[in-house]
Amino acid sequence: MAKADPVRWGILGAAGIASSAFLPALAEAGGGRPTIVGARDGGRASRWATVFGVDRGVEGYERVLADPEIEAVYVPLPNSLHAGWTIAALEAGKAVFCEKPLCASVDETERVLAVAAAAPRPLWEAFVFPFHEQTRRVRALIGDEAIGEPREIWSRFHFDLDDPGDIRMSEALGGGATQDVGCYSIRLARLLFGVEPVLGGATADAVWTTGVDEELWGTLPFGGDRRMQFSCGFRSTYDTFARVIGPAGEIRMTNPFHPGSDDTFELVSDGEVVEREPAAPNGERSFTSAIRHVHRVLRDEEEPAHLAVDEALGNATAIEAILAAARDEPVVRGPAR
Repeated sequence: MAKADPVRWGILGAAGIASSAFLPALAEAGGGRPTIVGARDGGRASRWATVFGVDRGVEGYERVLADPEIEAVYVPLPNSLHAGWTIAALEAGKAVFCEKPLCASVDETERVLAVAAAAPRPLWEAFVFPFHEQTRRVRALIGDEAIGEPREIWSRFHFDLDDPGDIRMSEALGGGATQDVGCYSIRLARLLFGVEPVLGGATADAVWTTGVDEELWGTLPFGGDRRMQFSCGFRSTYDTFARVIGPAGEIRMTNPFHPGSDDTFELVSDGEVVEREPAAPNGERSFTSAIRHVHRVLRDEEEPAHLAVDEALGNATAIEAILAAARDEPVVRGPAR
């Protein structure tokens, strides 16, 4: 295959996030082609492919993985299906971009990462904000000690989930607010603090519905005097922000995870805003920079960054600790690895 050829993508499942977030960003990133989508219902897959600009739709996920043209696979399936189909895609020789959380449990995460470590192509957990320009700029401010060494991160991610039958409200499918959106705050804190949390110090409370956390608030210590405080849930209007606080000031982000054209981040010192910048200065969609990175890696134009083998287990163990704390259960694992 010529180096200039587009990366051919397969999609497992005709999911809403694939049509609303992944496919528009794939078009914006350039260098890729949505080639095939598989769904349990072949007719639905064909209709979905026609509506959203995928070359063809087929019945079943196996046919996507068996297609020799496909180089990369996007996995937006329910959380409980991530492990099995990610392993199958890796073993089929595909690069994989799997929706967060990578898996519904720590044990599944360890099993997937063992396969990924030996696979011919890489695996990414689809946290896209580490690839954003906003994140690069915030990390540069921290590196320049603009606020001193960060001590606290406050973060919130909520939205109103008004369908009680949604898969995110299913315990069997690995649902819950922490798995769906609280995971973002955990990933952000791990990235900006640059260390793993002290799992035994996790604290949390939650509102439980149908066996899942519909709303949760908690804390994670990161050693010394560093800690992250966060909340997440399905019971409020859309709201997301983060504050990174140090002894010399703070950084405020109106949307650290999926910034839009109206979002900003600010550098604050002595209670005054000393710098304000647009969070998405080029107007790109939040998925675009991550997908562009995947394309460049697969065309040997860039070294891979933020791979699941390096980063996913820390999030899985932290989520497990937070949910155990919310259930008033002991944390059975040691420090995140």
